[in-house]
Amino acid sequence: MNEHTQKLLDKSLDVLEASEALLNIGKIDVAAGRAYYSMMHTAEALLFEEKNLSFNKHGDIHGAYGLYFAKTKILDPKFHRWLLDAYDQRIVGDYDVSSGLDNE
Repeated sequence: MNEHTQKLLDKSLDVLEASEALLNIGKIDVAAGRAYYSMMHTAEALLFEEKNLSFNKHGDIHGAYGLYFAKTKILDPKFHRWLLDAYDQRIVGDYDVSSGLDNE
């Protein structure tokens, strides 16, 4: 595994652990954002490792993941949907003063 890929996966694990800790203290909105970033870093690692691609924008990562892994069904397209849904929840959690997000 490439060193950059490993660093992305390490970061993904760090923010996933942070998300779980935030959930445990009832910070659901912030936890949603951290969970999204864990997914995004994982997608970014996969794109770098398998396709040698690197991006600076969320939408570019989403699009490339969809093109190379979901559309081709190399990976189940539901994971792409989960990434996009997590992004939407991050936006709600970060910017909406009454998000309505829950532990589910």
